[in-house]
Amino acid sequence: MPGIYKMTEIVGTSNKSFADAAQQAVKRASKTIRDLKWFEVTDMRGLIKEGQVAEFQVTLKIGFHLED
Repeated sequence: MPGIYKMTEIVGTSNKSFADAAQQAVKRASKTIRDLKWFEVTDMRGLIKEGQVAEFQVTLKIGFHLED
């Protein structure tokens, strides 16, 4: 993969799972950032309401190719 790449950090959320939170984050980022290449999970956390897990949150670094 020759070229120049940039990384940005985003947070995805889901009421289903950490994996779904990551999927939703990448899906949304792909609408405004072209040529996504990889992601790295840097943090996982969640929201608790009334003693139950209410939301899964995943921080991702995503890398994308800069256009020439």
